Amino acid sequence: MSSEGAFLRHRLPGDVTPVDLERLLWAVVILALLADVVTTFVGLHIGLSESNPAARGAIESHGLGGMLALKGFAIGVGLVCRPLLEREYRAIVPAGLALPWLAAAVLNVYTIASVL
Repeated sequence: MSSEGAFLRHRLPGDVTPVDLERLLWAVVILALLADVVTTFVGLHIGLSESNPAARGAIESHGLGGMLALKGFAIGVGLVCRPLLEREYRAIVPAGLALPWLAAAVLNVYTIASVL
């Protein structure tokens, strides 16, 4: 038996592959989306207004369904563009979705807290 060309690959606990990172970031996308939608509607319920014109139009014309459709469209664009990137860089797609939605949710919480 020959061991030529064979090697053991050990994964350390902190050893994160690009695929692992992308999976984690897609989970963050879902959490960020939910946080943004929930905090937006809580803010609207207490009398605040939506500052994003696209989201405001979607909410005014179609309510929660419009907001979810807008978020779904953004995710769809990300999923269509994802294969255009090399595997090592694909995590940028969920990061690019999650970061603004997380920032919006944090801003929503701050604004809601300042009103209450």
